[in-house]
Amino acid sequence: MMTTQMNPEQEYSHLMERMAQISEEQSWGDPFSYARSKEILAAIALGHQVATDYSGADAFNENGEEVEYKSTIGPNCKGAYTGISVQPTWPEQDRYLIEKKIMKYPEHYFNRFEKGRLVESWRLTGQQVYDILEPKLRKKFDTVLNNKDPRLSADVSWKDIQNNGVQIIKNGKRVN
Repeated sequence: MMTTQMNPEQEYSHLMERMAQISEEQSWGDPFSYARSKEILAAIALGHQVATDYSGADAFNENGEEVEYKSTIGPNCKGAYTGISVQPTWPEQDRYLIEKKIMKYPEHYFNRFEKGRLVESWRLTGQQVYDILEPKLRKKFDTVLNNKDPRLSADVSWKDIQNNGVQIIKNGKRVN
């Protein structure tokens, strides 16, 4: 069926089915689960390989290294690191952040989408993200231990990204 002969409802349904079909053929997983479609689109635009698992890396860069993506549709790039498991002591928490949560990924990408397009992307190293988040998480650590839902969260702000990052995509086009 050609899309020009479809009404909007039919075209939307067709495109959803086609996206699911392509994702299955490529082993990308369900494109409608969480922000998976944005991860797939970012990986394509950045020249990365889409991760086949939902847990762990969002994609793999050109060197085969695991990378983390944060996505927004807001006016500025930002990154929320939420639901971070709390460890019994701060030294164990810090080791967890370094080995399993933040520095495990040598690159973190902060992506902004408009109207289904990746229009902006910034890259920070895992070390930079750790340096930004560690003091924020350390400050919250003792307060969450007794909470009903003891998980940590902190944000990488637009200012943090501008001060530390390298812009990779601007106005939908690669710059680096």
